[in-house]
Amino acid sequence: MFKLDEEFLAQLGLGDMPQEQKQAFLQHIYSELEIRVGEKLTEGMNDAQLDEFGYFVDKNEQGVRDWFSINLSDYINQPDYKLLQERMPDASEIDLMAEFGATRWLQINRPDYPEIVRQTLETIKQEIADNKDKLLGQA
Repeated sequence: MFKLDEEFLAQLGLGDMPQEQKQAFLQHIYSELEIRVGEKLTEGMNDAQLDEFGYFVDKNEQGVRDWFSINLSDYINQPDYKLLQERMPDASEIDLMAEFGATRWLQINRPDYPEIVRQTLETIKQEIADNKDKLLGQA
């Protein structure tokens, strides 16, 4: 996977960006990545798939629970779910289920998800590299 952090910015030649701008820029990159990946993922999905994935995004408790009862009734015993519980100790049950369910749903319905993220991030990195001087205020 990847980490959006100061090292990421340094690899892009933005290590000299003012400290107070780094976190905001990293958040912007994350938001842009999320939007672009979401757009690519929805291409080719039918309405039923969009609705089903929406249960996780919107944390629709009934929709999430219904999906789990059909597709992942033993989720509570799965090691990945237990790990998620450890990583998110303050999360509600529905937050955990939505996070876990979204990941599983993508594995089932969009197994190309990791590749879409990788390609999209590479595009964003290239855009940043092409505009590095402007971003650093040197243009």
